[in-house]
This record gives sequence, C-alpha cells and structure tokens, in this order.
Amino acid sequence: MSSRYHEVYDAWRKDPESFWAEAAREIDWYKPWDKVFDPYAGEYGRWFAGAECNTAWNCLDRHVERGRAKQKALIHDSPVTKTTRAFTYAELRDEVATLGGVLQDIGIGKGDRVVIYMPMIPEAAIAMLACARIGAIHSVVFGGFAAPELATRIDDAKPVAVLSASCGLEPGRIVAYKPLLDGAIELSRHKPRSVLMLQRPQAEASMIAGRDYDWATAVADAKARGRKAGCVSVAATDPLYILYTSGTTGQPKGVVRDNGGHMVALKWTMKNHYGVDPGEAFWAASDVGWVVGHSYIVYAPLLHGCTSILYEGKPVGTPDAGAFWRVIAEHGVSAMFTAPTAFRAIKKEDPKGEFIKRYDLRAFRTLFLAGERADPETIKWAEANLSVPVYDHWWQTETGWPICGNPVGLGALPVKYGSPTVPMPGYDLQVLDAAAKPVKQGETGTLAIKLPLPPACLPTLWNNDARFRSSYLSDFPGYYTTSDAGYIDADGYAYVMARTDDVINVAGHRLSTGQMEEVVAKHKDVAECAVVGVADDMKGQIPAGFIVLNAGVNRPAQEIETEVVKLVREEIGPVAAFKTVMTVKRLPKTRSGKILRGTMRQIADGEEWKMPATIDDPAILDEITGVMKEKGIVKGMV
Repeated sequence: MSSRYHEVYDAWRKDPESFWAEAAREIDWYKPWDKVFDPYAGEYGRWFAGAECNTAWNCLDRHVERGRAKQKALIHDSPVTKTTRAFTYAELRDEVATLGGVLQDIGIGKGDRVVIYMPMIPEAAIAMLACARIGAIHSVVFGGFAAPELATRIDDAKPVAVLSASCGLEPGRIVAYKPLLDGAIELSRHKPRSVLMLQRPQAEASMIAGRDYDWATAVADAKARGRKAGCVSVAATDPLYILYTSGTTGQPKGVVRDNGGHMVALKWTMKNHYGVDPGEAFWAASDVGWVVGHSYIVYAPLLHGCTSILYEGKPVGTPDAGAFWRVIAEHGVSAMFTAPTAFRAIKKEDPKGEFIKRYDLRAFRTLFLAGERADPETIKWAEANLSVPVYDHWWQTETGWPICGNPVGLGALPVKYGSPTVPMPGYDLQVLDAAAKPVKQGETGTLAIKLPLPPACLPTLWNNDARFRSSYLSDFPGYYTTSDAGYIDADGYAYVMARTDDVINVAGHRLSTGQMEEVVAKHKDVAECAVVGVADDMKGQIPAGFIVLNAGVNRPAQEIETEVVKLVREEIGPVAAFKTVMTVKRLPKTRSGKILRGTMRQIADGEEWKMPATIDDPAILDEITGVMKEKGIVKGMV
C-alpha cells in the first residue's frame, strides 16, 4: 500500500485551520468554535476558541448511545493480584457518572483541581474520567511518589481533594500509599479539604475523621440513591488536566492540557498514526502517572471506541519474560505501544524469544516504541521474533501526542533504523543552530517546532506563563524548543540523537552519546547500554559506557568491554575517545523506563546530586557508584 502521508501533510501545511476543522468533526461539541485558531489568545494562540465540549461524553456516553454499550471499553489485567476485570462502555460510563456524583457531593466543582495518587487499577482511570465529566481538573501523580515530591505538586495545583488507594503492588512487595499521602499533606502549605481513599485488601489505610472518606462506602451509597453526575459543558480551552514533569530548577513544571484540541488531535492519531479501528483492542503498556497513560491508556482509545488495556504488572518478573505475550494473546491486542526499555528487559531475559512461541499472537499486527530512543538492535530483535512491523516514534509530555512517527493508518513509510520517521501534520519541525538559523540538511542541531504548536500541545504551564516562555519559547523566538538534538535527512526523516545536554564536547568535537549507544548495542552480548559524557581535564569531556549483558552470557566481562571499545573506534573513530566501558547488573531508570543519564554523569563528575523522585530503585545508584570507583572514575578522571 502506498502512503498518503505526503499528501496529508501537504494539505495540513497548505491550510492548517481547515485541516484541524475537518479532524474536529470526529468530536461532539455542545457549541461550535468561533475560531478554529485564535492567534491572539494565550502565549502563542489557542485552538477551537469559543467552543464548548466535554471529554468524558466523547469518551463514553456517545459510544453508549451509538451502539457500543456492550463492547468492552477497559480491561484491567493484574498479574500481581492474579485478577482480570472488564468494563463495557455502558458499565464504565455508569461507574464514572457515579463517582462524579460522589465528587460533587463532597464539594468538587467545575475548575477545581483534584490530585489522583493511585496505582494501575480501574479506579484510577475512572477517577480521571469522573473529573473530566464534572469539569474538574485532574492532576495524576504516580502512585508511591515520595511525600516531599507529592507535597510540591499539592502546593502548586492547590487541589480541593486527593483521590488515592491504600497501596500499590510491586512484585514481592506492597507499597503503602496512605503514610506517604498523609506525610505530603503535613508538609504542604496548601491543605486539601477531602481525601477519598480506596481500600485495597493487601493493605488497609488508617483514616482521619472529618477529612477522609471511604471510596467503596461513598460509591455504594451513591448507587443506592441513584446518584449520577451529568456531563458539564466546559470551554474547549479550559484545562482538562495538569501533569507535572521534572524541571531543571528542581521545581516541577505543571504541563496544562486543554479539553478541545486534546480530543481532536488524539482522536486523529488513533486511525491515522496507529492504524487502529474502533472496536479493536489497543494496549499502551505504561502507567497512568505518565503522559503515555493519559493519552493512550485512558483518553485516545476511548475517544476512538477501542478496548483499552490497563496492565498492573511488569515486562519481566510477573511472572516471567512472557508476560506481554500473554496479555496480547488473551485480550486480542491489535496494536501495542511501550518503551524500548521494556523490550530490552525482555530481550535480556529471553534473548532467543522462546517465550513468544508459547502464545497465539495472530491478532497482533503492530508494535510502537517511544519514551527512550529505540536503538536499531532492539527494533531488529522485536521484528525478527514477533514477525510484525515495529515503529519507533517520538513525542514529549509537553506535546501529548507524537511529533514524529510512521503513519500506519495513512500507509506506512519505509523504516529507517534509528529514526522515528517523519513529522506528523501540525508539526513544522526544523533543526536550528545556536543563532536560531536552520542548519544544512543532515547537520545536527536543536530540534525545534515552528509556532504555533498543534492542538493538544501545552498552551502554557499551570499558573506560570513566564516560566513557560523561558523554558520553551525564549531560546529560539518563534519556535518551541524540544531540547532534543538531532538532524533531518534528505528524505525528511528525523533523527533524535540525544537531549541537547547529552551532546558532549570531546576536544572541540560535538558528539552524540545516542550515536555511541547505537554502536554499543550492536554487540551480541549487550542487552542494554548507556553512554554519558564525564568531565576530563585534557579533552573537556570524554564518553563512559555502561553495559548490561544478556542472560546466559558467561564470558569474562573485561573481554566484552574490550570488544565494545573496539567496535566504537571502528564505527565512529578515534575522535570519540571512547575508552572506558563498565559492566553493571542494571541501569538506573525512572518508573517510565528512561535511563537516568544525567544523574550518572553527576556522580561521575563528583557533583552534588539529588535522588531523582521518579527513580525505580534507588539502590541501583549505589551499585553504579561502586563500579565507577572500581574503574577509577572519580570526579571525571578516568
């Protein structure tokens, strides 16, 4: 099938407002817009100004009214509790309407903020949709976040209430949430009026009289009274949610997502980008605490009339490296979206893909990777073992949907390993030098998007327009900076090589750590890797490599490290000054699977560093530090 991508992208470029007005016909509106795009509103303009809508209506009610009442909307699959729960569109609508009534009854209304601090259970998605239904603004914080980090988010969002659960479940351990939540509220200057607490049987939370409400009791009472909230009309430009992302100052940035443009863009992506039809099962193996969970577990699949999978488990260890294949087989998943890190973990435990052969994956046809740069070796491994197309794509918390990808629904383009393919309609992606001038084709610079940003991208930061401008718009006037470095080739394919602060300067040569990682990952014994630039008195910076070996490798680590150094010297050259490789048991990562390269560099350089709030297991940094000391990396000296 030939791709319609160029035709569609050109149509957007020729008339952006007509393009998005056409896409907006897929959404139900209480009131149509006065302007598709108002260039004089907000920080760079606002989409669908004057329109009124409701996100929960578009996700649930309209599907119930139009023939999908009995179709499964949400499937919760939890290998840690060995349970599966499914909700039809009608059942999910009723649960959301009932919880919306509960929230209204405890004094939550249109425009109020609600913090959701929950594990991967259906009630987390129900809570998000209930807020959307009544016009409240939700702010989901990853369950289990430390009390000080949760407190900073409470102080910034100033929620009327917090919705939480008594605990989260990890393989082999229970994480009690209530002590963390109580500690956060004690630390915060702003005090939420109410806490709605879902008691999970694995750990019961203590309750504070006058403030805390029992979730199950409140919902049961509302059902007995027939209490259901209707959908509240909100402006398309009103916030749907606030999602906090890390900031360089240590103060998290509250990314705002509006209602109207968000629905339009996400609905467009399901068919045109992901190639999925209504009625099919779509699985984003992420967490609702991250933007992927917001966009592609809760909102986009339901806007499109799909069945969405909400998975409380890991790629390995719940119970083995076949966990993903079981979910795909049992629920008939057509398309899956996860982080490359997950596949590297599976590849490490099952390098020959033996577990894949145990499951019937006939319904599965496409795998999408994003969140970390997808190295070619991981993509090739997935292609060979799954026998389906594998597509890398690139986007950010701030954008809410793909900047670049392979538009399967428009006809897939040829894969170029190492590239997330091409910009999606809405994104005028350019590569700029330090003087904000476009660089020559194929040259590396900062990837920036010419304003205005398309629908669904952040219009600003919560209560902080000045920080929005300084963080994203001031480096290159007229552009949003992605803070990613890369280039665009002669065919228009983008290559995202590293964060701009991961481009290292070795004796005057600007080199991408991502390019080095790509070479290191080619070694047959390497499961995953990271390369960071560490300070050096002679060269300014030099690269240091960290490798995790595949399961079953029993050769001496030093032998493999020598081979990796040789590989980089052969493919990139002596200019890389790549001499140091360390074998480690595991790499430090966030809970969403991103490798904490910045923290590793700070440790190597002897800088003061702070334990990242999002780290999956703090003990890994002690392991990494020990290996660095053994190798003689102290304050950047190798």
